Amino acid sequence: MAALSDSDVLLIATVISVLAATYAVLAYIVLPMAWTYHRRQPGLATKPVLTATKQNIPGDPINVGFVGDKEDLVCAMHEAGWFAADDITLRTCVGIVGSVLLDRPYKTAPISPLYYEGRVQDLAYQKADGVSADHRHHVRLWLALENGAEGRPIWLGASTYDRGVGLSHYTGQVTHRIAPRIDQERAFLIDDLKTAGMVTTQYSVSGVGPTLMGRNGNGNLYQTDGDIWIAQLVTKGEKRAEPATVFDQPTFVQMKNTIWDALLPILGQ
Repeated sequence: MAALSDSDVLLIATVISVLAATYAVLAYIVLPMAWTYHRRQPGLATKPVLTATKQNIPGDPINVGFVGDKEDLVCAMHEAGWFAADDITLRTCVGIVGSVLLDRPYKTAPISPLYYEGRVQDLAYQKADGVSADHRHHVRLWLALENGAEGRPIWLGASTYDRGVGLSHYTGQVTHRIAPRIDQERAFLIDDLKTAGMVTTQYSVSGVGPTLMGRNGNGNLYQTDGDIWIAQLVTKGEKRAEPATVFDQPTFVQMKNTIWDALLPILGQ
């Protein structure tokens, strides 16, 4: 095989450099900018999209949001069959251990703290999946804006599914392990509220972005398309008879999610 000439080497190096630069621009500038959108809730544009543990380890990503007063949110969760979590005390800790070990119900089992903007969750809700608290749907919620685009408070939350108990990869403490497909939990919660007639409109804003190998504060894997689904809640618990109005995402985001949905079964776990 003939040796490459200096001009050939220069050409190959140039092509590699151009490809590397193109990748860097697309991956780190163009694409993130393209799917960053907050047109229906501009006040969230500067808000964090990740929670954190007490040790400031990145936690679960924000994936849901709600528009409404605290009373509207509490009423909506109740109507959808979700239970407010008990505070963490010695009694409730013993109760959740007993629920897991003895396979007995504990519909208001405590939920461990996570922090958003330095604050522990304002509200926490759960819905059992089975008998014990070993498997459950749950969400932590924080008041993010006192006054959003609709003139009502905005709440942000991290909704995940506990699929069992294990040890934290980072602290060694006994904790729940979440299921990786957190987008399913986002949909489960919002659909529950819509079925209960508690949602008037639904739209989305950008969150953490497409993430295939994310890790939360316990080292659990999570995967997400990176969008935050926001539901505007009814006022004063007045149940809505007609279906909620769902606004389309920007075209580029729809394209991104179509590709994501096709690739996730191949690339995911």
